[in-house]
Parts: sequence; structure tokens; C-alpha cells
Amino acid sequence: MLLEPSELRAKDVLAVIMAGGKGSRLSPLTIDRAKPAVPFGGKYRIIDFSLSNCVNSGLKQVFVLTQYKSYSLERHIRLGWGFLSSELREFVVPLPPQQRIDESWYLGTADAIYQNLYSIRKESPRYLLVLSGDHIYKMDYGDLIRYHIAQGADATVAALEVDCYEASAFGVIEVDKNQRIVGFQEKPAEPRTLPHDPDTCLISLGVYVFSLPPLMEELVRDAADKDSDHDFGKNVIPRMARELNVCAYNFKDRKTGKAAYWRDVGTLDSYWEANMDLAAVSPVFNLYDRDWPIRTYQGMEPPAKFVFAQEYAGGRMGVALDSVVCGGCIISGGKIQNTVLAPNVRVNSFCNVTQSVVMEGVDIGRHSQIKKAIIEKGVEIPPNSIIGFHPNEDARHFHVTDSGITVVTQEHRFD
Repeated sequence: MLLEPSELRAKDVLAVIMAGGKGSRLSPLTIDRAKPAVPFGGKYRIIDFSLSNCVNSGLKQVFVLTQYKSYSLERHIRLGWGFLSSELREFVVPLPPQQRIDESWYLGTADAIYQNLYSIRKESPRYLLVLSGDHIYKMDYGDLIRYHIAQGADATVAALEVDCYEASAFGVIEVDKNQRIVGFQEKPAEPRTLPHDPDTCLISLGVYVFSLPPLMEELVRDAADKDSDHDFGKNVIPRMARELNVCAYNFKDRKTGKAAYWRDVGTLDSYWEANMDLAAVSPVFNLYDRDWPIRTYQGMEPPAKFVFAQEYAGGRMGVALDSVVCGGCIISGGKIQNTVLAPNVRVNSFCNVTQSVVMEGVDIGRHSQIKKAIIEKGVEIPPNSIIGFHPNEDARHFHVTDSGITVVTQEHRFD
């Protein structure tokens, strides 16, 4: 029996976050951690945004499917997301591969759900919300699920309107005038456009709602298909769309009615760009929205401190402009601009750091000049270092992206 949208209860929905990917395109940031555990925006981890969306949407039953180098991620969940009440059946629980079905690890996103059907059935949900743990956005999943119910859908895919020239990097959804999905294209060279707009495409966000019975039937069928990649986007959703009622949910900003903010931070360039969005004077993604807080593990850092003033300190001035600065940072006579500083970073005298992402515990030595860089946790930059100004020279020592962003990790040994 289907619910009316107004009858939806939080306990009717179980959320599952896919958090086991290697994130090879984010290497070297993912050498020792899964992609959802990569620090972002100073004090957050990427997965905090999906988890915060769940809690802010009133959904407090969440499985996090882990696999690749999961220690950092599981530790973060334990420290930062243990505030829910088990007595009220609230939880955020990591689920590593248990080989309950066979001896293989997760073979794809659909297989990951299939291997955990036992745990899913135990919670008796009516609807399964499947999320990716590596995107930056704010979404009220309640709106999505109510739309799914109102459409009488077997599955619903959250989608975003983008210009056609951007769509070829994503999975493109074809819909009819009723928003029913009639086709998929995987990173097409010539993406299909919306019926009413020849310049705009719909891309899949990797956010799915399923009514449980048809999903379970489809997962059993997919598991038996030896030719399948066992992936929702490639196999399960397209097959369901051909045979069942599968709809697209057009994700729009409530205030403007335009396409909402959503970023896939799966590459070093997109990761850097999304961090720079936060440091803008008028950020398109607002971390300061009291109605939609982004939760994370909060360390016991002291307030940030800015010391030395130019007229009294021989030209030294500790200053931050158009930047995000976390607790525990000391800007000791250096200057940062358009930069994100994670907790406990020290920027020493006469430094200039611009357009950079600096992770926790970094120490930047005196007179260093840094721009367009990503600096990993715990790196100690020696005095007089110059990073980000000469990409060809940097490439001899560091990882440099095609767009010229220099990535400095602890593996590098400074001369």
C-alpha cells in the first residue's frame, strides 16, 4: 500500500551513503583515505555534507557503506556523528563489506546494496534513499521523497539542469514532458537536451529513491547477470526505466527557482574550485545558514589568532583577506588571501599565501610565497619556499594538475 506524501514518516526511509570509492582522480589526496574522508572547507570532510543533508531532512537512520582505506572515514563518523539516539532507532553506522552473499568485495554501487540487503531488511523501510558520499550540496531529501511518492514512482533520480557543454562529463537523463525517464547517456559527446530547452540537459546527481519491493527484485536480477557492471547508473536504473515508472526530480533552489548548487569534487581541479567558492566575498554555497547547519567533528582548538602589525613590526602584518580561517590557526606576520585554512595552521612572518587550500597542522615557513596550491595535512613548508608560481619547475617536485594547481603532500621531501 502506497503512502500519501503527507503521511511520510522519517522511519519509513533508510538512507545509504556510498563511501567506498578509491577516488583515484583525487590522488594524491586519497593515497591514505577514501574520497568521502578528504578534508573540505577547512574543518569538514566531504561526507559531512551528505550526512548533514540527512539529519537536516529529519532522516536519522543512515548506513555508510565503506570499503577502500576506510579507517579515517570510520574514525570521523565515530567521533563526529555519534550524537544520535540509539534508543530512538537513530544511527549513522559504517558497514564494511561482510561477504555475506559471496566472497567478493563490492563490485559496483548496486552490488553494494545487494550485499547489504540483510541489514536493510532488518530496518523495515518502505523507501531506500541511496546517496553518494563525495558531492557538495544542500538538499532537503524530504522534498525528493514526497515527490517520489506523489509520482507513484518505483524509482526517482535527482537531476540538475546544466548547459549542454557541461553535460558530457556526466550521466545525462532523457525525460518526457511528465518527467518520466525515457533514456540515459553515459558521458555522451552529443548529450540529449530537455524537451522544452535545446540548450539545457539534465544530469544525474547519483541520488536515488527506491520503493523497496521493486528495487529488491531488480537487485536479485542484476546479481544474476554476469555481463552487468552491477552499477545503478549504468545497469539498474536504465533497465528499471524501460520496464517500470522511473522519474527525474529536478533539483532547484527554493528561493531562485534556478538550478541549485551542486559540485562533484571528484578531481583535484574541481576540489580546489569548490573550496575557492567558499572563500568568495559572496559565496554561492553558504556555510553560514543557521537553518541548514553543516555538522562535523569539532576539535578543541583555540580561536584563530592574527599577530604583528606593520607599523610596529618591521613590515610584518598578520592578515587574512577573503578567506576561511579555522580555529587554532596563527597568522604570525604573514598574509593570506582567497584561501581556506584548516585548523591549527601556522603562517609565519613575511609569507604570502593566495588561492590555496591548506589542510590541518600545516606550518608555512618565513618568507614563503604560495599560490594556487593544495597542501596536505601536517606538511612543514621550509622558509623561503616558492610554490605555485612556476608550474614546470613545481612539476619536478610535486603533483601539478593540467590547470596549474600544485599539490604538496607529506611524501615530498624539501631540499
